[in-house]
Parts: sequence; structure tokens; C-alpha cells
Amino acid sequence: MGTVAEYKYVVKDKKILGGEPVIKGTRTPVRAVVENWRLGLSPEEIVIHMPHLTLAQVFEALSYYSDYQKEINGYIEKNKIPASKVHPSLK
Repeated sequence: MGTVAEYKYVVKDKKILGGEPVIKGTRTPVRAVVENWRLGLSPEEIVIHMPHLTLAQVFEALSYYSDYQKEINGYIEKNKIPASKVHPSLK
């Protein structure tokens, strides 16, 4: 029997980004935190770049990602900018 995790700072609301997991009280998707983390930013650095978030919110977003990697990876892939749309100097 599995345990259902409850999250204090991560919510899903169909009215916000179509139900994609976001940080409660914001429109910041969990994927945005994960993408910054994947770029090599520490949680402490992420809050510098996203000052509307607390360190606790960032850690919980990463915890959510750990529990639901397939879901979040799907949102990351779905929202990826196609290479044809990226300016050549940014590739």
C-alpha cells in the first residue's frame, strides 16, 4: 500500500496553467524551479533569481520533482522552445 504525499507549497489548480503543479500562491510552475536546478543553481541561488519564492518552497518543489519526475519531465518537454525558434547566438 502506497503513501500519498501531501505538499504544503505545491498545488494543482486547473485554473492555473491548466493544472500543472505550481508553487502555492504563485503562478510559478515546479518545472521552473527544476529547470534552474538542472542548470546548476543551488536552492539558495534559485531564491536569488526568483525572490518571490522562499527556500522552503524551492526545496519542496525539488522534493515534488523527486516524487513525480515523469510528470514534471513531461511538462518540461511540452514547454521546451523548439530549436528552430531559438536565436542562433543562444544555441
